[in-house]
Amino acid sequence: MVLDFNTLYTFPGRFERVFDEFFKPQFQEGRRLAYPPLNLSEDEANYYVRSEIPGLPLDAVELTLTDKNLIIKGERPTEQGKYYRQERPAGFFQRVVALNVPVDRDGVRATLADGVLTVVLPKAAASVPRKISIDVG
Repeated sequence: MVLDFNTLYTFPGRFERVFDEFFKPQFQEGRRLAYPPLNLSEDEANYYVRSEIPGLPLDAVELTLTDKNLIIKGERPTEQGKYYRQERPAGFFQRVVALNVPVDRDGVRATLADGVLTVVLPKAAASVPRKISIDVG
């Protein structure tokens, strides 16, 4: 009869993980939430970047399109006063959206309505799927 004690060798590590999880702050995750939050989507012709930036005027936001990235920069002014709770971030922000696909740079459009910044990035002709007909020989 052979007894295998290998499963007991990892017990101290498992025990320490239980304590780490127990004493971890309740609302803290492994990473901070990025600001501003955004959604990325696509359809047959375009890629869409929608970002929530409520209360910011258009001149407080800067968009830059490079070869590989869309950069959203801005600054939310710090509101003065005595706060009991402050969940809306203030100060400088920047989000970099990596573009791993070619886009038609001349057709890019951006709108800001109801606190939602929408950037429309048309797909480049090279990245749009094309059907190929098959000839019978």
